[in-house]
Amino acid sequence: MIEYISSPQNPKVKKLLALQQKSSERRAEGLFVVEGRREIEHCIEAGYEIDTVFVCPGIAGKTLDQVGAGAVMPGCDRASKVFEVSPAVYEKIAYRAGTEGVIAEVKARSTRLGDLDLPSDPLVMVLESVEKPGNLGAVLRSADACGADAVIVCDPLTDLWNPNLIRSSIGAIFTVPTVACSSAECIDFLKAKGIRIFTAQLQDSELYYDTDFRGPSAIVMGTESTGLTDIWRKAADAHIRIPMLGRLDSLNVSVSAAILLYEAVRQRGV
Repeated sequence: MIEYISSPQNPKVKKLLALQQKSSERRAEGLFVVEGRREIEHCIEAGYEIDTVFVCPGIAGKTLDQVGAGAVMPGCDRASKVFEVSPAVYEKIAYRAGTEGVIAEVKARSTRLGDLDLPSDPLVMVLESVEKPGNLGAVLRSADACGADAVIVCDPLTDLWNPNLIRSSIGAIFTVPTVACSSAECIDFLKAKGIRIFTAQLQDSELYYDTDFRGPSAIVMGTESTGLTDIWRKAADAHIRIPMLGRLDSLNVSVSAAILLYEAVRQRGV
C-alpha cells in the first residue's frame, strides 16, 4: 500500500525541505534531492541509487496504485520508499513548475581525482571557487555539450549536490564526471597526467583562438569578481583571454567557459 501524504507539516516533507536547503543536512544524511523527470533519469542512468520518491498524481497524471512507481518514473520502482503527495505538498517541496510531479531523494557518492577515467587526449574544465550554483550548473551543461571528459571544481564555495546546481545543469552533473578538490591537488593531478594548464586571465595572456588546445588540455577559470588566484597563474602552461571590445572587462563565467570549450572542440575537428 502506497502511503499518501497530504500535510506539508509531515516529518518526511520537513526532511526533504531540509535536504534542499542545508548542505549540512545533505552531508549528515548522505542524501541529496533531484527534481524532475529528465534529471532523475540522468541520475539513474549514471548509477545513482534512489532512496525515496515523492509523486504528485495530479501532475504526473498517474497514481502509483494504478500503475506502480516504475511506470510513473522509470527506475523509481527500485526506490526503498515511495510516497504519493497532494498538490499542496508538491507545491511546498517543488522548486519550480513543470517538473512532471516527481522528486527524489538520492544517495550521495563522492568521486575523487583518482577515480577519473580520462582518455589519452582529455579535455578538462577546471573552476576555482565559483560561488554561484547556477553558474556552475551552466558550465556543466556546456561541458556535456562539448563532450568534456571531466569538470573539476577546486576550493568549492557550494557543494555539488546543491539543488540549484542540479536544476541549472539539467542533469549534466550526472552526465559529466565531476570532482571537487583543492587547487593544489588538482594542479598535482594535471601535471602528473601531462595535461597542459590554460588559465583564463586578462594579464600577460594571448588570444584564445591563437592557442593550441589539440593536446591534453585543462581550461581553468576563476570567479568573475577576482579571477584566478596566484597558484593557478604560476602553474599555467599558457595564459589565455577572450577579447573584450566593449567597456566591460569580463563575461559571465559560464559564457566564457562555453566559448573556450567550443574552440577546443573546433580545433580537435569534432
